[in-house]
Amino acid sequence: MTSTNLNQNLLQRRTKLIGKHSPLFYDEPLQLVKGEDVWVFDQNGKRYLDVYNNVPHVGHCHPHVVKALTDQASTLNTHTRYLHENIVKYAERLTATFDDSLDMAMFTCTGSEANELALRIARYSTGGTGIIVSDFAYHGNTEAVAELGTAFMAEAKATRRVRSIPIPDSYRGIEGVPADQLADAYAEEVRKTIAAFEADGIKVAGILVCPDFANEGLLNVPHGFMEKAVALVREAGGLFIADEVQAGFGRSGKHMWAHQMYDVVPDIVTMGKPMGNGHPLAGIVSRSDLIDPFAEASMYFNTFGGNPVSCAVGMAVLDVLEQEHLLENAITTGQYLSDQLRKLQDKYSLIGEVRSLGMFFGVELVSDRDSKTPAPDAARKIINLMKQKGVLISTIGKHNCILKLRPPMPFQPEHADILISTLDEVFATVNQEYSA
Repeated sequence: MTSTNLNQNLLQRRTKLIGKHSPLFYDEPLQLVKGEDVWVFDQNGKRYLDVYNNVPHVGHCHPHVVKALTDQASTLNTHTRYLHENIVKYAERLTATFDDSLDMAMFTCTGSEANELALRIARYSTGGTGIIVSDFAYHGNTEAVAELGTAFMAEAKATRRVRSIPIPDSYRGIEGVPADQLADAYAEEVRKTIAAFEADGIKVAGILVCPDFANEGLLNVPHGFMEKAVALVREAGGLFIADEVQAGFGRSGKHMWAHQMYDVVPDIVTMGKPMGNGHPLAGIVSRSDLIDPFAEASMYFNTFGGNPVSCAVGMAVLDVLEQEHLLENAITTGQYLSDQLRKLQDKYSLIGEVRSLGMFFGVELVSDRDSKTPAPDAARKIINLMKQKGVLISTIGKHNCILKLRPPMPFQPEHADILISTLDEVFATVNQEYSA
């Protein structure tokens, strides 16, 4: 049986058991069997450069992380109702990377659980229920956080206790509003949303956003917007929850956490995916004056959250970030790749804007630069052609026209060169077909 037939057989079995609506990447789904550093391999041994996945944050199957996992798994694994050094050491190391006010941690298994726990704390602490999100948000898939999922989730359309604000997009902006007034204009949307909650008799509990607005397109947020938005929410009695699942753990390079770009400290920070480099580890960091009263009133216990193996893995990830100087690499390699992407922008009119934040990049595609008409068909074609040529990327954004480039942190200039040369080949094929 050929590899194509094997893939088709596996797809048919998957569809029968998991369903046809369970999402897969690419027009012809890819079967992966091995990962190493910034590379993944299919069942035929073909190697692909991974320029998408932030879960293997310090590289696929990093030996130091794998050893930490196997050593602890072969010694003891149990829950947190017994004393164990690992959870204490990990919480000490993790909280030390935050503002001094964020002095306590709670552990979960997934980012969805972390965001749900943050909602519970915010609602308990404030006495409110209303949560503000962007109008293209995704923060997980439990029932509670599905209400926040204005990008994809049916529950977000029916809820009364979640309202959305327009994404603070400096590229597309607001019609008739000058660039230097966008921060105030978007902040006014927050004010209106708070007023709408109050008109419905709903007290605001908080605002929950990704500080880098990654799902929204890795936005260049108008300067001053976040500070103004958070001030309005706090004035109304709510909290600021920063979802660091995509941007955290040094991806920005200049900061361990993306919220540190702004002159405002969150009340609660949620974390997930890259925290365990593929092992299910997530959690929150917050203030003890928020966590302690909540925990006293609503005993929080998670059978697997914060277990000795998970915490050993979490510490190993922090080890690698430090020992391999991966934050510094996010700055240097990130700048190198950003410069190369802007050279492609000069060459191809299909590229409307290039955005970068350390080791995270968004390339917005438009069929016309003047009108900024989204080009989702071009984006879809490009990611499929890139896959055929051995480079994995994806798309994001409200119009699904932004190329999402978010490689593992060990990504080097030589990997960036492969990405750029392949993008150049593909754009040469696609640009004329889809641009004015």
